[in-house]
Amino acid sequence: MPSVDFEALWALITQSATAWGLKVLSAAAIFTFGRMIARWGRRIIRTGLEKGKVDATLVPFVSSMAYYAILMVVIVAVLGAVGIQTASLVAVIGAAGLAIGLAMQGTLSHFASGVMLLIFRPFKVGDSVEAGGVKGTVRIIGIFTTTLTTPDNVAITIPNSLIWGKTIMNYAANETRRVD
Repeated sequence: MPSVDFEALWALITQSATAWGLKVLSAAAIFTFGRMIARWGRRIIRTGLEKGKVDATLVPFVSSMAYYAILMVVIVAVLGAVGIQTASLVAVIGAAGLAIGLAMQGTLSHFASGVMLLIFRPFKVGDSVEAGGVKGTVRIIGIFTTTLTTPDNVAITIPNSLIWGKTIMNYAANETRRVD
């Protein structure tokens, strides 16, 4: 029967436990501080957008996206601290993001146009406009669509990419208008 060197085994166990313990502690510290930084970043972005008078519907979305983007970086750093190779994980996340982006190309186009409408404000709720080939009064400016009410009281919902990609005529932008 072979003899077991308990001292060597104990030294190996303590060495492995110490190495893994330090990795786990550093990963926990990175995660804790990373979440704190993500929350802090979300608060700063939210405050900046609110002080910048950005539309109220855009503020929570942008601040949440910033929070989750920072959190993704933190998770990759935590996995790297534990010893997991993150290069392939980042490549998979990038490929998945590209696939989702291509699959949602139309929706993302409407969203990006909605963000542009909310930031640049070519019109506001209550304005009489001609946008996306439709004349009417603006009732709702959303992230994906804008709703107009035509003079004959029909509500028309237009995707924002159709509005942003065409000429917008705002009849209410100026106090006076010349009629020939």
